[in-house]
Amino acid sequence: MFTALVVIASIYTATTFLTGALTGSALATLAARRIFGAMRAQLADAARQLAHDPLTGIHNRHSLRTALADFAAAHPAQPFVAALIDLDGFKEINDNHGHIVGDEVLIEIAERLAPIAAFYGGAIACHCSDEYAALFPVRQHGMARIAALRSAVAAPIEVQADNGRVFVALSASIGMAVVDSTDLFEEAALHNADIAMYHPKRGGGNQHTLCTPGMTMPPSEARRGPRLRDLHHRQDEVSA
Repeated sequence: MFTALVVIASIYTATTFLTGALTGSALATLAARRIFGAMRAQLADAARQLAHDPLTGIHNRHSLRTALADFAAAHPAQPFVAALIDLDGFKEINDNHGHIVGDEVLIEIAERLAPIAAFYGGAIACHCSDEYAALFPVRQHGMARIAALRSAVAAPIEVQADNGRVFVALSASIGMAVVDSTDLFEEAALHNADIAMYHPKRGGGNQHTLCTPGMTMPPSEARRGPRLRDLHHRQDEVSA
């Protein structure tokens, strides 16, 4: 992310300098316009890198915050649904077929979930590894949204494995939380959805749960080290 910010700053500075140098000058020719066009393209690409996951092409966690801010501005004080979608059985796919196949699966799932989120007026992002985060306005289609998301994940995926084309199947554990648009993104929305998600996850998966007042993280066996998502979050804080 830091590299992309440096690129944007450099392009902006160069564009500003050239604009001042070429204004009213005979050098403002077709070649100069081409330079500006190339710079604008690089700027757009750098901005996209900041907002999108490099593997799946969907939003990353940072741009999901922007989506929430836009929603809050358009619908002040209106509640929304935050959802975390964790893929059950993804580790086994990586273990059995390798990370290249795992990446294919993540890309396919993202391509399935993105139009569903858009259809229901929401947004979806790659939260971390095999987990997706979504935001939806609170409307009457609550259960229909969840059913659509779970069905999209459950449909078999054909991938190219070492032994040829194979079909892999997944399910999803989904945690949801209804929060106000003015609530903090990480500390309220995703935190509550995370707590809710771990209830179906530790109950066998392939279920969804809504966070209720007083709900806490279900008991579990002791972990060995921090979660991958926590490591990524710490890296984001360092690089921000």
